[in-house]
Amino acid sequence: ALVPLRKKAKMAPISQSFCQHNVKFKEIVLFLLERKMGSSRRTFLMELARKRGFQTEIELSDSVTHIVAENNSGAEVLEWLQSKKLGFTVKTHILDISWFTECMEAGRPVEIQNRHLLPVQQDCSANFNPPLSSSCVQVSQYACQRCTTLQDTNRIFTDAFDILAEHFEFCENKGRTVAFLRASSLIKSLPFPITAMKELEGLPWLGDQMKGIIEEILEEGKSYKVLEVMNEERYKSFKQFTSVFGVGLKTSDKWFRMGFRTLEEIKNEKELKLTKMQKCGLLYYEDITSYVSRAEAETTEQLIKSIVWKFVPDAIVTLTGGFRRGKKKGHDVDILITCARKGKEKNILHNTMSVLKNRGLLLFYNIIESTFDETKLPSRHVDALDHFQKCFTILKLPKRQMDIGNIIDPHECERKNWKAVRLDLVITPYEQYPYALLGWTGSRQFERDLRRYATHEKRMMLDNHGLYDKTKNNFLKANNEEDIFKQLGLDYLEPWERNA
Repeated sequence: ALVPLRKKAKMAPISQSFCQHNVKFKEIVLFLLERKMGSSRRTFLMELARKRGFQTEIELSDSVTHIVAENNSGAEVLEWLQSKKLGFTVKTHILDISWFTECMEAGRPVEIQNRHLLPVQQDCSANFNPPLSSSCVQVSQYACQRCTTLQDTNRIFTDAFDILAEHFEFCENKGRTVAFLRASSLIKSLPFPITAMKELEGLPWLGDQMKGIIEEILEEGKSYKVLEVMNEERYKSFKQFTSVFGVGLKTSDKWFRMGFRTLEEIKNEKELKLTKMQKCGLLYYEDITSYVSRAEAETTEQLIKSIVWKFVPDAIVTLTGGFRRGKKKGHDVDILITCARKGKEKNILHNTMSVLKNRGLLLFYNIIESTFDETKLPSRHVDALDHFQKCFTILKLPKRQMDIGNIIDPHECERKNWKAVRLDLVITPYEQYPYALLGWTGSRQFERDLRRYATHEKRMMLDNHGLYDKTKNNFLKANNEEDIFKQLGLDYLEPWERNA
């Protein structure tokens, strides 16, 4: 007798075939794109995600927050969405499978990095939320209108531009120096990694030479022009010379013309006359050229506060520069000091230097007295220096914080339990403090563009001392940095957004 055929069991709809799992991450709803992934692998990954506490959707809907694709470009994902005529408007991340994999390994949602994102380049009308191409992003010509975080997704290009800017600065070619600094600043602000030349269309400050360098790096992984500069004898010599505390372009050029090429040659030349600052720069070269950590900067700040507050208890002592912008390391420590009581700030520097000297913590200092002249302010020059009283110092920073309040034993110093750290102290009148704080927070290009914006867009003149309105013929008052932005008609940017 024939064995009757068994009826095939009916398959439950895929939406019902999953086991019930607790949802841990209610704010995230995943949709895995089947295109190039396959239905079996997609089913397996969706079940894995549910076991980890994630929500998944079989069909794309308005509730989806993250679309995950495998072996697809952002353009291919967008093309697929358009082919399905999906018309939802919720903002959605379009991500590579690598993000999903890392989430599964961690058992929780991991932070979305730029390497996880699939840039959508074809149609900006789709309301998605990945990094967009330049055709979708309005990029201002002014750094003060661009939010630039510490995370540089295009470092391979910006490093190349920074090297070329430095090269032209050594050659005293200001025009090309500024051009490459502007280009570098612009690229740092882009919210997407550059992967193709068409993404640069419409961006300001990118001339043919800059685009040529970017194209070469995209194709070759490096720029031969940059490599050529880095191997130039003059560039390498100036790079070493200018790294010495107290040595600028003029001295570097003088040494190079005298035939010197390395710092060792400078150190070994007994007949060469050096300033006290340069001698200290060479003596403590290793320490000064090594990075200052945030911990060292904060220790220095606390040291200065403890001294200043003994003389002026209500003084305001602020760590500025890159550390105020959130950087973890820097080349030196910049501290701004002011006091609401007029005249109390006058002797702060001299008193502070006396205390540091008595404690054996001073290796070098040079006080520059104020050259403030209200009739000459504000400065019409974008790169003009300010006129505050300031002190350039090399500080002997104890590696053990408990040594800060005591005089250091010379025998202890021999065991090198300290580090030479560059410290700049700046004293400002209270009414000029907001402008000084804005100016000393940086970055360099941000400050240049902020002043250029004031001049060209607002008919105002801005420097570290104040803001002058040429239409009203008077100086504008500000209680804080936010007031300055408001007077310029700009959205306020926090310090950590000014890393242009």
